Amino acid sequence: MQVTGEIDPKTGYVIDMKVLSDLIEREVHQRFDHKNLNLDTDAFVNLIPTAENIVVVIYQLLRPHIDPSHDLKIRLYETERNFVEYPG
Repeated sequence: MQVTGEIDPKTGYVIDMKVLSDLIEREVHQRFDHKNLNLDTDAFVNLIPTAENIVVVIYQLLRPHIDPSHDLKIRLYETERNFVEYPG
């Protein structure tokens, strides 16, 4: 994941890593980690869980929680050399 934007002069961060870590845990890991995406998640009831679709779903889950003035990019690795980014 990549969050880019202006550094907040009050905190010195673009985004606090603890806040980001908690957000990922809540919105991504708790929903998808160790789950059969086809059977155990609402997000993929009618959507094939390809890497391309998974990365878009993750982006859509996280984007509302990131400051709109910041850019967000999600990178999902299938292997060391094979990954998908969204938005591209």
